[in-house]
Amino acid sequence: MNERKAKIIALAGKGGVGKTSLAATIVRVLTEDRPGCRVLAIDADPAVGLSTALGVTVTSTLDDIRRAVIKSAEDGRPREAIEMLNESRFRIFDTMVETNGFSFLAIGRPENEGCYCSVNAYLKEVVGMLAGDFDFVVIDGEAGIEQIQRRVMEKVSHLILISDQSRKGTHVAETIKEVADELVMYEHIGAIINRVTNPELNQYISIKEVEILAFIPADEQQAANDIQGKSVFDLPEDSKVLYGVREALRKIEIL
Repeated sequence: MNERKAKIIALAGKGGVGKTSLAATIVRVLTEDRPGCRVLAIDADPAVGLSTALGVTVTSTLDDIRRAVIKSAEDGRPREAIEMLNESRFRIFDTMVETNGFSFLAIGRPENEGCYCSVNAYLKEVVGMLAGDFDFVVIDGEAGIEQIQRRVMEKVSHLILISDQSRKGTHVAETIKEVADELVMYEHIGAIINRVTNPELNQYISIKEVEILAFIPADEQQAANDIQGKSVFDLPEDSKVLYGVREALRKIEIL
């Protein structure tokens, strides 16, 4: 029996604060600083940006599996649908991309506009199913509090709130914390203030009842990488983002 207990690291915050870039950086740091450990990166944001940040090509997603099961049931093939559900664990492993010392899984973008309830519910089950097979699971959540409210991240060991220097960003982080206190069984919580353009303002920034783990300056190299479609693995070792993420992971007891 597998006794592995994963550290499940979920990132949350308002849109546009660099959450996906930081999630990718965490994956890189874990692969470099914890060689031999199994790392799973989950792109839980329908905006689908983590794969680009990690340099991963995605050919199949969780939602592809979910839709295949639904189609079999709707086509009057219940036995096939049940068999697919029973095989879903193996299908999920087939969907994973193995690269650069980590595994990658995307939830995908449902074909229909509107609610992501079904794929979020499926994601919740998948996280619980796979956690025991990895040492670290890094989840890039969608912007805002939707997945927290739907308890997608019900069992998270480390919840990291991401904000920029704006009050709007820290307010969203505080709201996520309030909701998470009721709905998420997290063990550790902390915040990263990202894309800092004026360090003198850092003294005025706080998030109620949450320790700020790192203030990460705006990184021109990372911005250039994003524009050119390069991955986080192309960042130089002296990158401000890499330094800040390592600092944050040490403070929250991941490294």
